[in-house]
Amino acid sequence: MFVRMRQQSYLYELAALFIGLLGLQVATAADERGNLTVRTITGVYTGLVNEDYTNVREFRSIPYAQPPVGSLRWMPPVAVAPSGKHRYSQRFGPTCPQYMTKNLTLWNSNITDFKIDMGGQSNTIGAMAQTSTEDCLSLAIWTPLNISSNDSLPVAIFIPGGSFTGGGITVPYQNPAPFVSRHNNIIVVTLNYRVTIMGFPHAAALDDHNLGIMDQRMAVEWVKANIANFGGDPDRMILWGQSAGAVSADLHSWAYYDNPLVRGYFLHSGTAAVQKIPADPTYTNFTFVARNLGCDFPNDPAAELACMRQVPLSQIMNFVGQYQENNTKPSITFKLIPDDKIFFNNYSARADAGLMAKVPALISTTSNEDSSLYDYPVKNVAAGPNMTDVVRLPPSYPLMLLVTCDLVNRKLTAVRGQDLQTIKGFVCLASNTTNWRAQNNLTTYRFQYAGNFSSVTPLGWMGAYHASDIPMIFGTYQLRPGITDEERKTAETMQDYVAAFIADPENGLRNKGWSPMDKSVAVGGTMLRFAAQHGPLVQEVSTHEVDDACVKGAPYNRSP
Repeated sequence: MFVRMRQQSYLYELAALFIGLLGLQVATAADERGNLTVRTITGVYTGLVNEDYTNVREFRSIPYAQPPVGSLRWMPPVAVAPSGKHRYSQRFGPTCPQYMTKNLTLWNSNITDFKIDMGGQSNTIGAMAQTSTEDCLSLAIWTPLNISSNDSLPVAIFIPGGSFTGGGITVPYQNPAPFVSRHNNIIVVTLNYRVTIMGFPHAAALDDHNLGIMDQRMAVEWVKANIANFGGDPDRMILWGQSAGAVSADLHSWAYYDNPLVRGYFLHSGTAAVQKIPADPTYTNFTFVARNLGCDFPNDPAAELACMRQVPLSQIMNFVGQYQENNTKPSITFKLIPDDKIFFNNYSARADAGLMAKVPALISTTSNEDSSLYDYPVKNVAAGPNMTDVVRLPPSYPLMLLVTCDLVNRKLTAVRGQDLQTIKGFVCLASNTTNWRAQNNLTTYRFQYAGNFSSVTPLGWMGAYHASDIPMIFGTYQLRPGITDEERKTAETMQDYVAAFIADPENGLRNKGWSPMDKSVAVGGTMLRFAAQHGPLVQEVSTHEVDDACVKGAPYNRSP
């Protein structure tokens, strides 16, 4: 697999020579369209000026891989062929296939700016999003307006979250135009990748199952080969993801540790230490779907796959989505699969062997991650869920066995009591990954966001919920009314720190007075906390205040 991916990277390098031979005709066409037209290895693209931030130019849809349709459905991504063809890149491309549940959640009812553009379709349609389709493997680029290929600006490649079942470029809160406009010396790239059964099928006839992660890698390769033409520096790129995107970004640091292509990782509420989904060695999930869609071929995986490639996309997506939202048994899941190629079974052992990218990382969490992921409190949305369920286990509940905090040479199963899901789903991931990085003497910065601003947090009980720091960093907190001066100052401070990391992952934050984790110890150190309820806008605190909930079972404060 890795050989194949590198061969495609070499294809881009060779194609650069081909494009250079296209000569005067392409160059002249680009000159006539001015700064909004950029020539790449795979085509010539004309973007537009952002209507709200007129110092930002956008290229909204650039394919980085061939459409994964027909015989390419459920195959690894295939590089786009070299081309000199001109295309307009002024509309966002479709997102990858995803189902919009009819069940009420905070995300489709109260914080809908985290959802993809639905094109007027209801957020609770109970069907595949009409703005999604298989021909979706594209990326979008935001740059300062008045730059040229000689500027060599740092680049952040953002991987959207969505629990590996949704998400994409068109999420309003994830539009980086305000961030790029304010700093004017950074380029941001956002990408689509295949999710749910289309990106993580785990079919018996396939050799590769984590196709969505492979899509991301091809996008990174495309950016590496082409971003200089947009004014970016291919040697100053970071990979940044949030939630499932953060898990993805960290997966890259392990799967491609010997050729990371980037100089740093921003792991925003997620790392590769996420709990594993059972490997499903008998491929029952995919086969179950196939049989229910008329592709019943016992003991013939090749025929099953060939048949499923002929089933209409909407039929596949609607069957899976409706089956899952009804909580029908047996349950079926299509997310990351442990394959020891992309997603590994034992990260502790790989850390011991030093099999991780030797570049800096910024790791973050919010203080109340699980409040937005808990079951929607339909009976009393204003009051919120029963916090006894969220915060504290019954006294009779045994010592937690669902998560293990893996230290350097020992394991402690110590999560008991408060905010179980936030601790085991996010705090422990950050703590474990920090420790593995310390083993390898790698620069690691940590922060926690604790803000509770009404424009971003419409229900006070949500607090600093999962993803609430996204609009602060992207600058899209301005989409909603009720902005306070404290909120604006918090957002701009966070943006300044993130911009410093993007520009120089090793020393940018250190130069601003932010101390990295102590690489000489496996546990402990300092981190920054933003917008605490009972403190200054930004403060330096001990990581023990957060990590001890995982490491020692200490009380956890979700509203510091």
